Amino acid sequence: MFYALNGRTLKKALIIICSAFFTAIVLYAYEMNRPVFSLPSGPKAVYKVDNARNEVALTFDISWGDENADKILDVLKQHGIQNATFFLSASWAERHPAVVKRIKEEGHEIGSMGYNFVNYTELENAKIRQDLMMAKKVFDMLGIKQVELLRPPGGNFNKNVLKVAQSLGYTVVHWSIDSKDWLNPGTDKIVENVTSDMEPGDIILLHASDSAKQTATALPKIIASMKENGYKNASLSELLANGEAESRGIE
Repeated sequence: MFYALNGRTLKKALIIICSAFFTAIVLYAYEMNRPVFSLPSGPKAVYKVDNARNEVALTFDISWGDENADKILDVLKQHGIQNATFFLSASWAERHPAVVKRIKEEGHEIGSMGYNFVNYTELENAKIRQDLMMAKKVFDMLGIKQVELLRPPGGNFNKNVLKVAQSLGYTVVHWSIDSKDWLNPGTDKIVENVTSDMEPGDIILLHASDSAKQTATALPKIIASMKENGYKNASLSELLANGEAESRGIE
């Protein structure tokens, strides 16, 4: 009886340990897919929003080029999208004031990618702040007031970038769907990258720089797929206002 009892006890203990281990794995996987990067108590970087309205956000980065931005704007206008979000490198914006004006007049939201397209994680805090202040001066000059959304160049950030951004009043925005359009993998592949796993609250990364040569062709198919599946586009500000973000720590 002594050995039988200990065998049962051991079996129960092993079951408890295995259950705890499995639960830990599930919780870890859940944490790794939460929709916001953050410090334990502090600044955050949104990459997805819990949204019950079937809204997603089309976002476009522009850092260089003279032609593609207008093509993207033409497609959005043709398909009745008046609330996309454009993240602009301010050095590009000051060279293309007419395009910036068009983005604003056609109802789209404007966010900042700083002034120079540089990796903020490789800069000292003072240099990050200087770049963002230079960008703000350009946007003010172009009549774009209260730019509150920031996408660090290349999507690169760490806790220092988050702290500097917060100190200047910015919300850092990443993405949950990467179209990989800048690789020019083909129109159908771009559409697949965007639409295959789309969920409410997704933030979709696209590019309107001239390097993304296939985006304007893929965009009508992306918009058609969104509509067929009941998704509506929202600006990032609208998406954030209509949902709730969670957080997890970053290094």
